[in-house]
Amino acid sequence: MTRFALTVEYDGRPFMGWQRQSHGPSVQQAIEEAVWRITGEAAAVHAAGRTDAGVHALAMRAHVEVEKAIPPFRLMEALNAHLRPDPVAILACEAVADDWHARFSCVGRSYEYRIANRRAPLTWEAGLAWQIPQPLDAGAMQTAAQLLVGRHDFTTFRSAHCQAESPVRTLDRLDVVRDGDRLAIRAAARSFLHHQVRSMVGCLALVGQGRWSPERVAEVLAARDRAQLGLNAPSDGLYFTGAVYPG
Repeated sequence: MTRFALTVEYDGRPFMGWQRQSHGPSVQQAIEEAVWRITGEAAAVHAAGRTDAGVHALAMRAHVEVEKAIPPFRLMEALNAHLRPDPVAILACEAVADDWHARFSCVGRSYEYRIANRRAPLTWEAGLAWQIPQPLDAGAMQTAAQLLVGRHDFTTFRSAHCQAESPVRTLDRLDVVRDGDRLAIRAAARSFLHHQVRSMVGCLALVGQGRWSPERVAEVLAARDRAQLGLNAPSDGLYFTGAVYPG
């Protein structure tokens, strides 16, 4: 039995999310079915994060164990062949120690949220960014974002369906970067609550539009009340960008 670590890229639009669902296709299901076609084994694929429906990944980390003797490069090539035409690609594959776990060994995760700040309709980016036609003040958004960095009770920014035992998280980084009519909001932490990034982005957008002051974000954080949340950003613009492991 060999455990393989995978780096996975995917377009989340056709999927109900990473995790297997009874009511629609998932990224996990697509990879597990590809593994079965290659090896004849019903192997489970575990990921560093469980992205929601419509959320994308540039470098999701996952692992799978197979009994079939196969080199990592051959497994990667075979998986990519069997994943077609699904918009899922295995970018890297390597053999790892039996105790390496994509989720439980992970000590850091990062996301990027993409906003298209323009009036013209999106063409090829439709479903890949959140379009906001009103001008956004990226400087004010960055000021507000820094009020969320650190260790806090993020109840306000947590989905009502979140299964985490505690709402307390340490947000290591939250930066707003503008490049022309594109804004990227980059977040990093050891772990995130369900909908935390999208909820933070939604409130930062209200600041950028001038509907909220930066200080209002600190107030709703301190309220620890989901009802105080201003806006939950759509899934379109969210990307899982990386996972960090010891060593």
